[in-house]
Amino acid sequence: MTDPVRILVVGLGNMGASHASAYHRMDGFEIVGLCSRTIKSKEIPAELQGYPLFENYEAALAELKPDAVSINTWPNTHADYAIKAMDAGAHVFMEKPIGTTNEEARAVVDKAKATGRKLVLGYILRVHPSWIKFIELGKTLGKPLVMRLNLNQQSSGDAWAWHKNLIDSLIPIVDCGVHYVDVMCQLTGAKPVRVHGIGAGLWAEADKQNYGHLHVTFDDGSVGWYEAGWGPMMSETAFFVKDIVGPKGSVSLVPNDEARHDADELSDSADIDKHTKTDAIRLHHAEVDANKNFVKPDDVMSMDDEPGHQELCDREQEFFLRAIREDLDLTDSMEAAVDSLRIVLAAEQSIREERVIRLD
Repeated sequence: MTDPVRILVVGLGNMGASHASAYHRMDGFEIVGLCSRTIKSKEIPAELQGYPLFENYEAALAELKPDAVSINTWPNTHADYAIKAMDAGAHVFMEKPIGTTNEEARAVVDKAKATGRKLVLGYILRVHPSWIKFIELGKTLGKPLVMRLNLNQQSSGDAWAWHKNLIDSLIPIVDCGVHYVDVMCQLTGAKPVRVHGIGAGLWAEADKQNYGHLHVTFDDGSVGWYEAGWGPMMSETAFFVKDIVGPKGSVSLVPNDEARHDADELSDSADIDKHTKTDAIRLHHAEVDANKNFVKPDDVMSMDDEPGHQELCDREQEFFLRAIREDLDLTDSMEAAVDSLRIVLAAEQSIREERVIRLD
């Protein structure tokens, strides 16, 4: 199959605009429409001007009859939009999370299996070379593993409204947490058995708690924590912690700290490029000699040539195109999206009910 995939892009925020840019520039896709509830009153990026605009999703589906739909809307619309797209015969790329409940997640995957449509989730870390290497090295550290991950973001300017709107839909450890518990599941290959969460509301304008911390225990003895807080009050001191510790040593992602002490740059934790970008991977070896001194120095691997945010979005869409054209089996990645959502929702339940949640 060489004809371009006719795609409808739904949602044109940060991620939607990046994915639309990828479709615009790739030979394998043809954008047939851009859709959001208020798109006709918003400024369209220069490279995307001229495409048909729609403010009603169902009408766009019916009129365009696209081969694929790219869903980049608020999380509370994800499952409904995905199911409608697949019922209309379209393949689906969808930003995470796959839904806002476990039932929604299962319904979306079951629909993909029943219709034979491809469903690719926007787990951007799965196409990131630094994170792929990070996970590969983490698997060499023995068991059990301790996984320490966070992504705090200080909200100001455009990020103020963006974060508030996200929180109105899902708390941070659910919305962003799916990425990082997915990494934990890849690292351990084990079954999550117990989840605990804590949370706090520090932002009066937000409808839900804007800070959270989850802890997950796996059946191989591995444990992990993930922390996420959004809001104008958040500390920038430790917004990027990415460590894996095992019996044989540890591996860490070192963040890009350019201009962090520039007085004119008060906040960069909300910079979307900083969420994945690293300077280096540091591999620490735990082995000691007879005198209890380390046998080997740390290995530091430079990541200077790693892709930026837009290139990562391009890679996601290259994979989506391959999945469609080569009829790839996406069962494992779809089930992984269900599993990661189940863990973060258990953390939210733990916060709400003030108890540890045991998973079946």
